[in-house]
Amino acid sequence: MIVLASQSPRRRELLANAGISCAVRPAGIEEEPREGESPEQYVARLAREKAEAVEAGEEEFVLAADTTVVVDGQILEKPHSAEEAARMLRLLHGRDHLVLTGVCLRHQGRFWTAVESTRVWFIPLREEEIAAYARSGEPLDKAGGYAIQGLASRFAERIEGCYFNVVGLPVSRVYRMLRAAGYHFSEG
Repeated sequence: MIVLASQSPRRRELLANAGISCAVRPAGIEEEPREGESPEQYVARLAREKAEAVEAGEEEFVLAADTTVVVDGQILEKPHSAEEAARMLRLLHGRDHLVLTGVCLRHQGRFWTAVESTRVWFIPLREEEIAAYARSGEPLDKAGGYAIQGLASRFAERIEGCYFNVVGLPVSRVYRMLRAAGYHFSEG
């Protein structure tokens, strides 16, 4: 059985859509970058800490992930207010940014870790568009302050890399990691 160390409904839905069932056991860890830590190191560390924090039986596979948005080397986590979401959108509009997801799989004392990177280009946005989106409430639990699968889909001009990574979980990468770890998928 796969144990998803996340309370993200998007991650659970992405796995379900790929035919991968899981139990949910959220990991409550502090998500704060360390001094001198690169964004890639940050998401990889958080994914591993989440995988380590969850109780699991001998036959269970623990899957953990952490997603962040990076622009000009600055990590954009989840905004706590509409004002913070608007500030993030002002940084992202009319340019590209990276979406990084650290993924960690734990099984029988072994760990498999990867970082998926996707580049996203946003169209230039008018201030009233930024304000309206920030007020919508959608940005508040999303890294970088937007949901590419939601209202913000109209802002994403193009992406380079895995779309599902931007939603919150690089499904193909997870599938390959599970295969490498010896997980046996049921057909159908």
